[in-house]
Amino acid sequence: MVKGLYTAYTGMMIEQNRMDILSNNLANSATNGYKKEGSTARAFEAQLAHKCHKSSTYNLAKKLGYVNMGTKIGETYTDWSQGNFEVTDNTEDLAIAGDGFFALSYTNKQGETSVKYTRDGAFKVNAAGYLVTKDGDYVLNQNGAMNGDAGRGNYVQIDPTMPFRVNELGYIIQNNQTIGRVGVVDFEDYNYLQEYGENMYDLVDGGRSVASDATVEQGVLEKSNVNVVSEMVDMITVSRAYEANQKVITSIDSTLDRAVNNVGRVQ
Repeated sequence: MVKGLYTAYTGMMIEQNRMDILSNNLANSATNGYKKEGSTARAFEAQLAHKCHKSSTYNLAKKLGYVNMGTKIGETYTDWSQGNFEVTDNTEDLAIAGDGFFALSYTNKQGETSVKYTRDGAFKVNAAGYLVTKDGDYVLNQNGAMNGDAGRGNYVQIDPTMPFRVNELGYIIQNNQTIGRVGVVDFEDYNYLQEYGENMYDLVDGGRSVASDATVEQGVLEKSNVNVVSEMVDMITVSRAYEANQKVITSIDSTLDRAVNNVGRVQ
């Protein structure tokens, strides 16, 4: 009976973890390039149960079968499917159609600079002509993206006083001349990508970058791949499962209370 308490408790922990992830997905449903997350659950290893009683054959423990002590949190995974495109007609907005990421030269609050990767192409051209994110991080060219080099020499720069266009390969054309290329890179294994912030990623040790065959779209933005209705339905399901586990604990607690206080009471 006590085992049932642990089973219900672990079930509640699983549902709480799922609820946290669903809440984060909904909070970022309007974040450009955000990729929704999900979670898995794993069962604890089954234990062999024995019958230990004097009536057992030859006084040997009799195998009754396997019992399980509940579930535990598995892993959190990312859904890398592409989000819907929103047409903005802003020439500074870019989106990637296919597998790949933009590369950024990102500087944290400690002044440390590193390469981050994102699907959010809401860029702008600053006064110096550099293509930057809304937070001022520099967009890297193809060389910087492929080699993971966040140096200033790999920043994308154009003439801020003249119009420009970006073709499907990411080449920037201004005054009928190709002046640079927006870096787009892909990876052999996305398991080596670690989430950083809302919609950026780090490439951890062991990860390898490869050339991307995706195309670049100008004047559009990729939205998140979160389906708000689906996430809300899942939240209701999780809430009901959590409440069901609560009722199990309440029921077992009530049964244990009666067993302790009533069973065997001397009349």
